[in-house]
Amino acid sequence: MNWVGWFLALLLMQPAPQDWPQFRGGPAMTGVAPGPALPLPLKVLWTWDGSEGVESSPAIAAGSVYFGTQEGALVALDLNSGREKWRYKAGESIGESSPAVADGIVYIGDLDGVIHAVRTGDGKRVWSFKTSGEVKASPVVSGGRVLAGSYDGTLYALDPATGKLAWSFKTAGQVHSSAAVDQGVAYIAGCDGHLRGIRISDGKQVFVLKTGSYTAASPALDSGRAYFATYDNEVLGVDLKPGKIKWRYEHPQRKFPYVGSAALSEGTVIVGGRDKIVHALDTATGREKWSFITKARIEGSPAVSGGTAYIGSADGKVYAFNVRTGAKLWEHEPGGAIAASPALGQGRLVVATLDGRVVCYGP
Repeated sequence: MNWVGWFLALLLMQPAPQDWPQFRGGPAMTGVAPGPALPLPLKVLWTWDGSEGVESSPAIAAGSVYFGTQEGALVALDLNSGREKWRYKAGESIGESSPAVADGIVYIGDLDGVIHAVRTGDGKRVWSFKTSGEVKASPVVSGGRVLAGSYDGTLYALDPATGKLAWSFKTAGQVHSSAAVDQGVAYIAGCDGHLRGIRISDGKQVFVLKTGSYTAASPALDSGRAYFATYDNEVLGVDLKPGKIKWRYEHPQRKFPYVGSAALSEGTVIVGGRDKIVHALDTATGREKWSFITKARIEGSPAVSGGTAYIGSADGKVYAFNVRTGAKLWEHEPGGAIAASPALGQGRLVVATLDGRVVCYGP
């Protein structure tokens, strides 16, 4: 084999860069991007400045970045340049609902209670579906359904191509949590104080566990366990097969609620709270491994690749940590307080701020 052949063989052996097509990166909601960590320090590759704040966590798919704004626009940017490709007007405002991209369609919810399906190529509407409450949950595409919760207390399953209702499941409280999926079951940690598992094929409840806690965060799923934080200042580790709470963690002094979802990496649960702290807990026991105090509360969720975790804070900084030790590896001020979660895809880190700025970082 000549040198050209060796080079081509080497290229084929390299893993292809991965997208970040939905909230938390994938249906299991672990917040982990496959592949190595980005080389630090990162530099700003481009910045998009809008007049509207962004709570919606970005998605990265097929060379584009997608996010929603507080003025109700779904925006698509070119990943390489930051150039705006198109914008679609949803409702009056898009809150925390983050885009999900699948098969040439991007899905998002708005605070008017509408779930939208928009073509990725040109930003034109494919369909919309009206619920009876605000949609703050992020859509998830799995099992041939678009899954999204509403503040009307219902988890909806829609046909991805037509938007027709396949089934709906009514809970006893608002559905703020985005659905995490494992083995054909969608798990939501509800505002009604229950963790529920709903079978995607028919909408039947196959799992329920009373937690007693109002929960906005989405569960992260791995190896038959679910991990999520609550408004009652706790992080829970749940064994799904017997349906038991394996452990509870609460900071001994700082009693503040959690809104963000956890990331799972190297036997560690990483989650930020309104106590301004990034907490790292052992997945087996819930014991704290390390913590880091920022200067303001943390609303978003961490993203992880190659043993490095990234998270934003309302102190206006995005941080990078070593997952094992908690050592701070890098920080940067993108230009405003951060409530959205960072996205990791195609060798890029994308962060959105509440003052309407989206920043793309890379080596």
